[in-house]
Amino acid sequence: MPNLKLEDIIVLETDGLLIVNKPPHISTLEDRINKHNLLKSARQYCPQAQVCHRLDKETSGIVVLAKNNIMYKHMSSLFEKRKIEKLYHAVSVGIHNFQNIEVDAPIKTLTHGVVKIDNVGGKKSTTYFKTLKAYRNASLIECRPITGRTHQIRIHLAILEAPIIEDLQYGGTHFYLSSIKPKFNLKKDSEELPLIKRVALHARSLKFKDLDGKEIFIEAPYPKDFGVLIKQLEKYV
Repeated sequence: MPNLKLEDIIVLETDGLLIVNKPPHISTLEDRINKHNLLKSARQYCPQAQVCHRLDKETSGIVVLAKNNIMYKHMSSLFEKRKIEKLYHAVSVGIHNFQNIEVDAPIKTLTHGVVKIDNVGGKKSTTYFKTLKAYRNASLIECRPITGRTHQIRIHLAILEAPIIEDLQYGGTHFYLSSIKPKFNLKKDSEELPLIKRVALHARSLKFKDLDGKEIFIEAPYPKDFGVLIKQLEKYV
């Protein structure tokens, strides 16, 4: 992954905030494999930048960074007290009709970042799901997590038997154009590749109040790979 230029992904900048649309395949913080990460790029732009929350490496979308300690404490408090409305979009395997369905299932984190549902030792975890559109063999789902556990949306959708496309860890599968396009023909001696090569999850929007009590709503456009997936699903609905 080449070094990320923060200027290219900023969706809102204020005196105290940097809100960006994180691309997929880049870590929020430094990891052992890839030294390029969002925080490093942010500190080249603003040396005092601090990450207020995280997204998984494969997940794209909204990430909030603070430019000073006062804003960092404010945003951290909002996240901790669940005063930020977070919406994600996921493309799930199968056709589903969720009408603001609630999943309230405690999550326990195991080693290597894997999680499981544990009604005894898990932490309270709540997510609401709404189907935005059902396609042929897939559904676009709006996900509203109330808590912020590791892999919460992913495992809660798995509980609903609607795992996310490419989320092989929690029951998802590869998704191919041949599964939706009539009379699909693959070129001779070529192998069909999945329509998207990462977990199809995007942090779509955030809504919260800044230090002055002003409401801020910010929405992140789909990155190219997610947009292509949706375009193909719309084409062959």
